[in-house]
Amino acid sequence: MDLTKHKLIKYIKEILLFIIVMAIFANILSFHRSNSLNKEPIDLKEITLLDGSIYKVPNNEPILLHFWASWCPTCKAEAQNIETISKSFNVLTIALKSGSGEEIQEYLKSRDLTFKTINDSNGYITQRYSVSVFPTTIIYDKDGNELFSEVGYTTTIGLWIRMWLAGL
Repeated sequence: MDLTKHKLIKYIKEILLFIIVMAIFANILSFHRSNSLNKEPIDLKEITLLDGSIYKVPNNEPILLHFWASWCPTCKAEAQNIETISKSFNVLTIALKSGSGEEIQEYLKSRDLTFKTINDSNGYITQRYSVSVFPTTIIYDKDGNELFSEVGYTTTIGLWIRMWLAGL
């Protein structure tokens, strides 16, 4: 019995060590990728959303830009986090290589996602912000300056804290 308990403790330690190493690796990779992003202040003023409405980027308020693709598994996993944040903060998402506007709208509808979305079908916005990995999230403070950038999955609480800090 002691041998079984000892093996179980050993396996738990190995699993925890693996999780810690993977978390460290993921953060280093995210940091490295985020350094390649365009660090210029946000310069979007008005933009046409998928539904045809015009979205005016608010002045003096933080905003989260989220770059994603419908074929990206990490984007799918993170989508509900972005949806939750969009209920409390200014969020604008940019879909790339995800089909026509109608296909993206159907994709969003099938997943009960209502966040504001642009179809960057030609990749112009994605290129302008130097985004090459999905998902990428960029948070701007109330003065329009980039405050945070994240590449890969981010939790709801992590996004919420960053948006709250951006509003200070």
